[in-house]
Parts: sequence; C-alpha cells; structure tokens
Amino acid sequence: MAAGGRAPAPWVLLCLGALLAPWVSAGLEAVVIGEVHENVTLLCGSVLGPRGLVTWYRNDSELVFLLSSNSSLQPADPRYSLANAGSLHIETLSLQDEGNYTCQEVLNETRWFRVWLQVASGPCQVEVNISSTGTLPNGTLYAAKGSQVDFSCSSSSWPPPIVEWWFQAPDSRTEPFGNNWTASSFKLFLMSQNLQGNYTCLAKNMLSGRHRNVTTELLVYSPPPSVPQCWAEMSPGTFMLQLTCRWDKGYPDPNFLWTEEPGGVVVGKSQLGVERLNQSQLSDGKKFKCVGSHIVGPESGTSCMVQIRSPSILSEPMKTCFVGGNVTFTCQVSGAYPPAKILWLRNLTQPEVVIQPSSHYVITHNGQSSTLTIRNCSQGLDEGYYVCRAENPVGLREVDIWLSVKEPVNIGGIVGTIVSLLLLGLAIISGLILYYSPMFCWKVGRTFRRQDMGDVMVLVDSEEEEVEEEKDVAEEEEEEANERVELPKEVQKHSHIHRVTALVNGNIEQMGNGLQALQDDSGEQQSDTVQDDDRPV
Repeated sequence: MAAGGRAPAPWVLLCLGALLAPWVSAGLEAVVIGEVHENVTLLCGSVLGPRGLVTWYRNDSELVFLLSSNSSLQPADPRYSLANAGSLHIETLSLQDEGNYTCQEVLNETRWFRVWLQVASGPCQVEVNISSTGTLPNGTLYAAKGSQVDFSCSSSSWPPPIVEWWFQAPDSRTEPFGNNWTASSFKLFLMSQNLQGNYTCLAKNMLSGRHRNVTTELLVYSPPPSVPQCWAEMSPGTFMLQLTCRWDKGYPDPNFLWTEEPGGVVVGKSQLGVERLNQSQLSDGKKFKCVGSHIVGPESGTSCMVQIRSPSILSEPMKTCFVGGNVTFTCQVSGAYPPAKILWLRNLTQPEVVIQPSSHYVITHNGQSSTLTIRNCSQGLDEGYYVCRAENPVGLREVDIWLSVKEPVNIGGIVGTIVSLLLLGLAIISGLILYYSPMFCWKVGRTFRRQDMGDVMVLVDSEEEEVEEEKDVAEEEEEEANERVELPKEVQKHSHIHRVTALVNGNIEQMGNGLQALQDDSGEQQSDTVQDDDRPV
C-alpha cells in the first residue's frame, strides 16, 4: 500500500477488519467526550517514544479508513489530521462524529487501539414558560393571589438534559424547589405572597457536564380586600381643599383617578390619591368621585365619593355678665365638610382681631363646637360685640354676640323687700275679709274645730254690781231733777240680769239656748220700760 501511494482497496480493508476483529475487541478501549462545534484529539494508545506507521479507522458496521501517517494517503475528511505523530485530531465536531474509532500502529509488531468518541450538544436555548400570568412593561411576570400557575422548561440538548428548578424568595438564599425534585414542568395552586421570588430552570448535560440556567422573576399581586375610602380636608399649611383617597392592603399600590361629578371632569390621577384644589374649583354641594384601579382587578375598578359643604352657625345673640363674674359664649357649627376652623374675634375698636387664649379668655374646642369664657368681666373692657367665625375652603360664616356687663345687685335686700310686700298684702286681705264678712271667720272656725267639744262659758253680773249701778243711776237722776224742778222725777228700775252666752268649741245647741235667754231678758226690760212710761208723773 505504501509503494502504490493509494488507499487500500475496500475488499482488502474488509478482510483486514475480519482478521483483526478479535484483536481489536481484545485491545484497550478509551472513551473521549467532545462537544458539537468543538475540536477533539483521539490518542493512539499510551506508548511513548518513536512511533511506527499509524492508521486510523472508524469501525461502525465495517472499518472505514480515515487517516494514515503515510503521507501518500489522503485523509478521508479535511477535518482529520494527525497530532503528535499518532493522535487523530478532529475539528468542528458534529453529532455524526460520535462512534468507535480504531488506531493501527505497525512498528516491531502490529498493535490495535480502540477509542469510543461521544459527542455532546447543549444545553442551549433554554426556554421557560410560566402561564396564567401578566407581564409588566419591564418584562417582569406577575400572577394574581389565589390563582393557578403552570411552569415548564425546555432546552435543545444531546443527550436530553436533566432539568432542575430552584427558588429564591426575597432576602433569602437559593434552594431547590422541593427535596431533590426534578421536573421539566409542574403546577402551583393558590399562589400566595410567600411564593413570590425568582424561579430558576437549570438544564444540565450529564455527558459533558455543561449546564445552562434561566431565571425568571415572578411577582404575586393582590388587590385590596376592602373598598376605597376617600375624604376632604384642609391642606396642611394652606387654605386649599385637599382630596385624599386610600385603598390599603393591596400589592402593589393601586392607581387613583379623581373626577368632578356630575360630568366626569378629570381633577387628577396619581398613585398617591391626593389632589389639591383652589377656591375657583369649589362650590357648596359639589361632589368629587375617586376611582381606584388595581393591576389584577377588578377590571372596572371601585370608587367612593365626597360632597363638600359650607358651614352653618348657631349661637345665642345676647349674653349678660355681672362685673367681676364669668360668662361663656357657645358657638355650634353644623353642615361643614370638610370640618370648619372656628375662631373668636372681638368686633369693637379693633375688628378682625382674633382672640388668643389667656387667663382672661379661655377657649375650648370639641369637634365642631367651640366655647369662649370671659373671666372677671369688666364693663369698660369686655362689653360689646364678639364674633364667632367658622371657615372652610368652601365658605365662611360669622355670627355676632352682644355682651352686656352690669353692676351686681343686692340679692338679700331684694328678697327681704319681696317677703315684706307679701306679708303686707296678706294682712290687708285678711283685714278686708274680717271687716266685710265676720260670718266667714265663724264658718272657718267651725270647720277647723271639732264638734264633740261642748264647753259653754256663761257670764252673769252679780246683784251687788247691779244695785251699785242702780244707785249711781238714781243719783244722776236726782241731780238732774234738782236742776230741772219743772220736770217730773223718772225712776228707772233695772231688774234684769245680763247674761252672756259664749259658744266654745262649736256647741250649736247651747249657743241657741243662750241666745234665747238673752232675747227673753231684752223683752222683759222693754215691757217694764213701757209700763213706766204709762204711769202718770
């Protein structure tokens, strides 16, 4: 073969392979692993030193000549070449290069060496697919809380790769997803916040040891569980109306849209939900609507509404204070939204001067109610008008209160005078009753006395007293007779007995008997007098 400079005939190689098959099978076998598109070198044994004639064959179903150290023989493929006077060097491997290779060395003897070439490819183009998710503008995936998510990973590789999934939660280390669990696809049910993080698919070529991974960040979003809350208030540091909308406990933060109702005129849109309005945008009774929207729903969003109102004030128009005393004004504000700011002002010589709390002025606030207490009232200093002002961004209301300061009055003297007048009036009325109606007193006395007590007192003049009275009368008559001789003597006899019967304790029968006896005596006296008149002088 060397003299001819040509490759041996196929039938010669066939016969040679048949003769050398037992030797080849009995020879040493090495395993070499190469990768697609890479270069590989197959060693012809491990003999050091001078080498003989080396010829390389590929023995698939039959021996196929590849390359020889005989320069007259051309290699079967330009990719083949000898290295170190005996090794087969193959460039730009492909999967078709995988197989058994045989090296024949002829020196003092013929030796055969067999090499098994394995060609690995990949993994490359690892693709991760996570379904039932959304994608943010930056490419990050997100899933809704409580949803089901499907994971799959694929890669072109030879031999087929081993796929492993790794998971890294925020602020933690990477760990296998499961206990030595490997799979190219799986499902997660009821996604929760603790499943948010980085998911890594690792594809590994077990032949070459080469691996490739792809990491995908998956966020778990959840809308707020409740409805949004919105309110209006005065902006801190300014007198502008501030609209605030809150929709808490969601992830991520929702977006807010404020509109003016009716009409839907957009007031502002932001993630903070706070908008400030100037006076030109406000009027009593105007409504503002806040619509909250979240990336995972509900699709139409949810809303709340506020209605702004100007304040109304209720207070007493006049108050009175005595010098040295205390007086309290009360100002009640209603209907104001947002709540009004209440101020007290003195509207006298210096109008629009706000009263500041002091030892003389005590101001207290309780919600939308305010009180002003003036201590130690002074007529020259405190008498006059006071103003209660309620103001919010929607409107302003004021009410005037007049304070009259008077000198204190002697209460004891007033009370004594009133009591004296009452007693005097009572005495006058009693006197009139006794004067014009004595029987009324008798009836009243009878009403209040008990009927079972019948004690009667009878007063009788003694005979001695009567005789003395008659003597006195006779003496007086004699003197008159002496003075007037021409007149006849008139002798009067008083032989009657004066009887006085008094009713004590309401005994009506005995009172009647006493009155009858008194009438009889009077009749007898009258008859005696008539008889005496009939007598001649």
